[in-house]
Amino acid sequence: MPKRILIGTVVSDKTDKTVVVKVERKVKHALYGKIIRRSKKYHAHDEANAFKTGETVRIEETAPISKLKTWKVIDRVQAGKTAAIEADV
Repeated sequence: MPKRILIGTVVSDKTDKTVVVKVERKVKHALYGKIIRRSKKYHAHDEANAFKTGETVRIEETAPISKLKTWKVIDRVQAGKTAAIEADV
C-alpha cells in the first residue's frame, strides 16, 4: 500500500525532533455547495530540527514513531509565507 504524502505549513517547532504541520483541504458543502476549508494538524518527525514555523513542508506517513507521531517530514517545499498553495477541488 502506498504511503500518503501531504503538503502543509509548520505551525509549531517547540518540541525536540517534532514539528506540528497544519494541512488544509478544500471541500464542497454537501447541501449548500459552497467550497469550505477544512484543516487538520499532524505531528511529524524532524530528526535534525531543521524546519521552522511558517515553512511549507511535505510529510509522509510512516510506522508509528510515538503516541502522536506517525508522519515524518520529507523536504521543504517553500520557506516562509510568500505564496499560497492551492489544492484542486
